[in-house]
Amino acid sequence: MLVNQSFKYELKPNNKQIGLLFKCCGVARFAYNWGLAQRKEIYKIKKGKERLTNATKQFRELNALKKTMFPWMYEVSKYVPQSALKDLDQAYSNLYRRVRNHERKIGKPKFKKKGLHDSFRIVNNSTNQKQVIKDIRIENDSIRISKIGFIRTKESVSKLKGRILNVTISREADKWFCSLCVELDRPSPQQVRGEIIGIDLGINCFATISSGNKIVTIYSPKPLRKRIKKLKHLHRRLNNKHEGSSNRKKAQLRLAILYKRIKNIRKDFISKETSELAKTKSVIVIEDLNVSGMLKNHRLARSIGDEGWGEFRRMLEYKTQWYGSKLIKIPRFEPSSKRCNHCGEINHDLKLSDRIWVCLNCGIVNERDPNAAHNIRDKGIELLDTDSLSELQACGVDVRPSQRMAVDNEAGIKRILYK
Repeated sequence: MLVNQSFKYELKPNNKQIGLLFKCCGVARFAYNWGLAQRKEIYKIKKGKERLTNATKQFRELNALKKTMFPWMYEVSKYVPQSALKDLDQAYSNLYRRVRNHERKIGKPKFKKKGLHDSFRIVNNSTNQKQVIKDIRIENDSIRISKIGFIRTKESVSKLKGRILNVTISREADKWFCSLCVELDRPSPQQVRGEIIGIDLGINCFATISSGNKIVTIYSPKPLRKRIKKLKHLHRRLNNKHEGSSNRKKAQLRLAILYKRIKNIRKDFISKETSELAKTKSVIVIEDLNVSGMLKNHRLARSIGDEGWGEFRRMLEYKTQWYGSKLIKIPRFEPSSKRCNHCGEINHDLKLSDRIWVCLNCGIVNERDPNAAHNIRDKGIELLDTDSLSELQACGVDVRPSQRMAVDNEAGIKRILYK
């Protein structure tokens, strides 16, 4: 199957190349801001369909002005401003989509600031192989960018075997990175032979995993919580520096390095855990959590963001497709924590602070997270279609756990619950 996969490498540019990389970022930022200002001006002056424009029209107008007004733009590749205007076009497309769908958060395009998220992109739109090799070329330990030359990488890029779609150069703190999006033909994966698990995400414990018979807990490194004191200290030092001074730039760099360290620790942990689960478990059942809505709770926002629930789900979605496992998301409002896994009774009075509770129907003492993980797994087995069940049974996976009859006091009917 054809998939688009990105490979990120750290670059080792020399001083001359660093200057050219900064120039490319500056041209991309200028083109984006120029296009945004022009769109806002057109919207104020003109009416109807004359208000609308696109990246192609704007790039032609910018090219006409380069010779007389912006000759310094010739120092970088023509694809740099072209990709920036395409990004602006995509930003407006996202804006129109959100308006049509009546989404609460509109998010209008904003002007880019110097020194913040410095990056530029070169897109491979050419079908001519010679032109592609001229613009983007990779070797064992280097990558060639048009009008910059070969830039060495810290590790070999020889494993890249596919059509390069685009390359993005970005700066993080004091380091430069290259992200290559490549179109690969991955072999169709075989069905993973493993357990069916349910995952309940939490704050104190990152994940509580139920395989039916046992419970496994995974704890995250919590990089932000462990470094919050140092972050506050660096922020105070930054506020004490004069605007525009060299000491302020040094303080900004120290702060950016620490933020980058926190992000890398979190991403490394999530990447390893998701790869292990996708390669060893046949079916993974998770909750469809509204993470963006939960982040509005100011008491829990920092802890939820430190765990990285959204990134965990995003990685599981594509890694399960790569390695041959199956991901099931149960409905968002399923009472996984409030339902007793032993008898099916729902405790409507359960609070977030209640970590252990006693079922009033059967008297079983339930631990909140393991009980939720069991219920998530049971709901996932219930949502599995017949074809998936037959495939899993053919692979030797146990999809018929012990059944127990229970009476639902509210509905007054008998049903089968899985333990």
